[in-house]
Amino acid sequence: MNLQPPTALIRRSQTDIYLQVLNALILRDMRSRFGGSYWGYLVQMLWPVAHVILIVGIMVFREVPSPMGDSTMLFVASGAFPLLAFKYISREMMKGYLVHKSLTWFPQVKRIDTMVARAVVEICSSFMGFGVICLFLLAFGVDPIPVDITTAMTGYIAAIALGISVGTVNVGIVSIFPPWQIIYILVVLLVYFSSGLMFVAAYMPEQIYSLMRWNPCVQIVEWVRLGYEPSLPIQIDYLYILGWIFGSLTVGLLMERYVMER
Repeated sequence: MNLQPPTALIRRSQTDIYLQVLNALILRDMRSRFGGSYWGYLVQMLWPVAHVILIVGIMVFREVPSPMGDSTMLFVASGAFPLLAFKYISREMMKGYLVHKSLTWFPQVKRIDTMVARAVVEICSSFMGFGVICLFLLAFGVDPIPVDITTAMTGYIAAIALGISVGTVNVGIVSIFPPWQIIYILVVLLVYFSSGLMFVAAYMPEQIYSLMRWNPCVQIVEWVRLGYEPSLPIQIDYLYILGWIFGSLTVGLLMERYVMER
């Protein structure tokens, strides 16, 4: 009678263990961040809508016409989509590491697992927020479907990827310099309001526009808006954006390997 060794019956693959650890971190992340209630998820999804309503209200109050098409609401939303994705992912990955840092004392939980778990939660939240904004636009009679869906969605995905890569660097920095968590809030606010949310950067004077293009978020916003208005006088430097994404990710992973505390 052929019997398998007992160790073969209880041995689990590293992939299974990793997925179970990741699942536990994601569930803990969601419960700790949103209070374990549906209201927490609702607030998270309504934040993007609140941003759009506030900025649209400011533009309407100041009687600023939409520089792209006829809908001020769609113009603001097309800029808010990518910027909010970058903002929350890059910031919350850092906070996620700090929340789960104590768990890394367990041998099964690695530092990078805490980053992946928070990134997964933020990506899902980002797409849910995206869907809520689309429903909000439809409710006001605004068509949220871009003229070039591929261009708009690849720009949005690039914003998510940039958020993940910069978030990885943030985790490395905050692990050795905790005040960075506060400083980065100010940095990301500056980026948020200077990346063309309420204006089209391409319409700025050439000298100013050439400097603004060094900010990858400016080009990502233009990338998304090019999907809504292909006639905009915009040329995207895709290699520059990809350089930021892969360069930041490389730096962040090297910091995780050689700089972060054991």
